[in-house]
Amino acid sequence: MLSADRPRRRALTLEGAARLLRSRADLLEAGSTDRRIAARVRDGTIVRVRRGHFVLTEAWNELWPEGRHLLQVIAVHRDATEPPVFCSASAAVVLGFPLYRLRPSRVHVGIPHPRHVASRSDVFRHRLDLVDDDIIEIGGVRVTSEIRTVFDTSRSLGVEAAQSIADAALRNRAVTGHCQDVERAVEWREDLARRFAAVRGAPGTRRGKDVVDFADGRAQLPGESVSRLRLRRLGFHDVDLQVAVSSPEGREYFVDFGLNDIGAFGEFDGTGKYVDPSLRGGRSIEDAVLEEKRREDWVRGTTGRPLFRWGAEHIATVNAFAARLTAFGVPLTGDLRLDRRRLH
Repeated sequence: MLSADRPRRRALTLEGAARLLRSRADLLEAGSTDRRIAARVRDGTIVRVRRGHFVLTEAWNELWPEGRHLLQVIAVHRDATEPPVFCSASAAVVLGFPLYRLRPSRVHVGIPHPRHVASRSDVFRHRLDLVDDDIIEIGGVRVTSEIRTVFDTSRSLGVEAAQSIADAALRNRAVTGHCQDVERAVEWREDLARRFAAVRGAPGTRRGKDVVDFADGRAQLPGESVSRLRLRRLGFHDVDLQVAVSSPEGREYFVDFGLNDIGAFGEFDGTGKYVDPSLRGGRSIEDAVLEEKRREDWVRGTTGRPLFRWGAEHIATVNAFAARLTAFGVPLTGDLRLDRRRLH
């Protein structure tokens, strides 16, 4: 059941993170004491992001894991004697990429020089060969570039998080509206292919190439990226993204997935578009739900195709997703592979 009172998470920008994070010096200047700061940490009023850096618990609880990690990144940045280069998942959050089900316990920093620098309990230092083009600066924070971040995360993170980042990066590079520019997508893959060729045989290279080859910037949410992985695992081969269906007003409705193997549509249905006021465009929850129902009825009626919906809980595992599709009558065999019969 949808409720406007359910806890809401919010995204966090780099500037927003900088405003939220308070140092020990900030709190002392505001009239606090070290004893009072320690007491506030104990009673749960504030959260210690890193030694000497704090955020109000109320604000912390509203953040997605990406925002929480971004606060950790800013804390490390402020403490550094020399501007570090953040990489891997830490670069991803600065770049605005998602971390699907990933909650990094340490901030990742790239060391571009061949010298040994020990990692710490909350900072993981990677020895990386970085050229000038691999490093960019955002709001005074140095991070690996988008293409370099995809190169690193595709080889090192779990496939779900890696695919979500790759899809988001390709969306930035090649997607306008609901359409992906083929030439830009090819250039993006060729750039990454050259990087993989240069480290042929290194750990994670094969997996990284698969993530990049499978990437599609038309996946608009991490849940759509993971849905694509689940569909592939279940044997779907002919899947379109952002399928246009003419609406009665002469515009176009876009459906997340065209499941052409079975002659159906699919949609990843997050609750945010119903409960988040910023996504409802001033509409009430009831109006948003009714409008979505009218849209779905039109798509079904004009195309003759069934439309299946699933949420985050249904893509948690392959088995959970298979159970959801089976409940809709999608023909899956005993080994969780798609039977090639089409639905009617």
